[in-house]
Amino acid sequence: MLRGNTNIPHFRLRLTYAVMAFLLVFFVGRLFMLQIIEGAYYQDLADQNRFITVSIPAPRGIIYDRNGFQLVRNVPSFNVMITPALLPDSEAETEAIYRRLSELTGIPIDQDGPPAAPCVPGRGILQLVTEGTNISPYDAWHIACDVDERIARILREEQVDLPGVTVEAVPIRDYTTGELTSALIGYLGPIPASLKDYYEGLGFVADRDKIGYDGIEYWYQEILAGQNGQKEVERDVAGQQLREVGIVTQPIPGYSLRLTIDTRLQSAAETALINRMEFINRYAGEERTPIGVVIAMNPQTGEILAMISWPTYENNRLARFIPEDYYLQLEADERGKPLINHAIAGEWPPGSTFKMVTAVGALNEGVITPDRKIHDPGKITIENRYFPKDQGKAKDFVCWEEEGHGWVDFVHGIAYSCNVYFYKIGGGYPGEIDEGLGVEGINLYAPSLGYGAPLGIDLPGEEDGLIPSPYWKRINLGENWSDGDTYNAVTGQGFVLATPLQVMTSIATLANGGKVMWPHLVQEILDGEGNVIQRYEPCVLWDIADGILTPLESIGANCPTLPEETLETIQSARQDFGTPDVLVEPWVIDQVQQGMHLVTTEGTAHTYGDLETISSAGKTGTGEFCDEVAREKGLCIPGEWPTHSWYIAYAPFENPEIVVAAFVYNGGEGAVTSGPIVRQVLEAYFSLKAIDVARTD
Repeated sequence: MLRGNTNIPHFRLRLTYAVMAFLLVFFVGRLFMLQIIEGAYYQDLADQNRFITVSIPAPRGIIYDRNGFQLVRNVPSFNVMITPALLPDSEAETEAIYRRLSELTGIPIDQDGPPAAPCVPGRGILQLVTEGTNISPYDAWHIACDVDERIARILREEQVDLPGVTVEAVPIRDYTTGELTSALIGYLGPIPASLKDYYEGLGFVADRDKIGYDGIEYWYQEILAGQNGQKEVERDVAGQQLREVGIVTQPIPGYSLRLTIDTRLQSAAETALINRMEFINRYAGEERTPIGVVIAMNPQTGEILAMISWPTYENNRLARFIPEDYYLQLEADERGKPLINHAIAGEWPPGSTFKMVTAVGALNEGVITPDRKIHDPGKITIENRYFPKDQGKAKDFVCWEEEGHGWVDFVHGIAYSCNVYFYKIGGGYPGEIDEGLGVEGINLYAPSLGYGAPLGIDLPGEEDGLIPSPYWKRINLGENWSDGDTYNAVTGQGFVLATPLQVMTSIATLANGGKVMWPHLVQEILDGEGNVIQRYEPCVLWDIADGILTPLESIGANCPTLPEETLETIQSARQDFGTPDVLVEPWVIDQVQQGMHLVTTEGTAHTYGDLETISSAGKTGTGEFCDEVAREKGLCIPGEWPTHSWYIAYAPFENPEIVVAAFVYNGGEGAVTSGPIVRQVLEAYFSLKAIDVARTD
């Protein structure tokens, strides 16, 4: 047998050994690099894959009215979910589970549709499970949301026969008073993409947690929301959770709120307003008036007792998710604009209610004295200063009483709401009033009574209103100020605009002796056991009887419980007017009060607004307007413009406890339409007060 040559060249052996040595060194070095030098880094990556942080939602705070009645509470909503990895291997068993879920929930088994957010209709169970399987098979995926509690109980009882199916209970908001308080309370919605980073930085989960979108829910979001907790969970490579690890941080529940609102009075105000609006619309044979407002406030404290903005919306329909069709329906209502709180965001000419600004200013500046009588012939004519001899350019200013009121003194000028009287003391009149209060005076006294800027109410969306000036007209219209502009402004017409809250505040300021109170809706912040964490004390923003607080920064020192955001809003808004240095003599306020008292006893509100057993005072207003709707209907006829209805009253006259403002869009004469509304709300207030007193005795 021949033997082969087995001699291997030495250079090959050396090369082989060298390669083996190199590989050994390389792998040992790489192993050293991975486990020793970069070990901590890769350990961290592995832990990130193995451990996840799970957010534990915090219960949102409850909202009560002033009597402890729950306006907002948290109730369970039941969602049906499937974990794809836990479904049976048998297709027959899986199909049986799908059929049972479809039978109970109404979700189709097979319905193709575009991907959408959880709980949005359009896809079947099969498509939802397939999507979950492809993305994360060990996560539970929503199949049906907000199912009936009976169905949830059935599914939980049958869960042993439905592997992979779970029923979760999540808290949602239940607005017990619905549309009665929705303009105040608001609603919750998903975190928008533009704010995702901000809220995730605060510990929120963008696809799960909701935030306030309007009203109290929005304004007090940080207080109501609380702080989410968290826990560390270990999972395997497929995403299945194995166990909890580390320390669990428990969620911190949100604080609760007690409002100043009395739900009983709120209901009475809504009933009075709607009944009157429906009467007007029936009488007109069309929807003549689409908007109405009622506000009730304690003039001594600024506490809002009731606030109705009509039309409104049902916030319970937005509590679980925001239905696109319903939301678009609300947005499409261009006349009523139900998503807007008209009490603080509606801007309309205040009409004769604004005469109180002219009255206070003219009497305080010595333009008129209380006893001096001014003649009202029913009409006066104002010459055009640039064309004094051209009677065609002169303008007539008329009183609502065609024959005039004759000789009128100060208190009766208020009582009868005599236009000519206020034209003369506001704009002057040759031969009688050499120089009236003028537009400069209006721009001094109107802001002092609460007009022209937000008052800082704890709600989003408060508007400024408008107190016009010659500068404003030049900038915005490119025209010079005219005498006619002054005559219109002193009676709350022309360019003057105000919100119902501002109009009410002006009367409340005169009712309490000159204090502009901070209007607010939240009385107390409570912890989970009902203990008071913070109470918002009554805050005098400024006092016209003691002089405007100067500078505006002094408001913060005088109102220590005033929220910082509110303080900044007030100070920023008021900077446009500077710091008006106004001191109104107490006797001036007393005369104005006497005039408003006569309004109810013998003046414009005597028939419709006077209370039988309790003394009151008030001011009617009929504000002419010509907006797009009026123009489309051909109603903007010179001298015959349509009118908004206003009435504001307070009671008792001697020691006011409540001031009520009513506004009805296109409602006609103030006393006729709004007078009965205010009277009914005042009567309801004192009836409820008597009931409460009887209960405590």
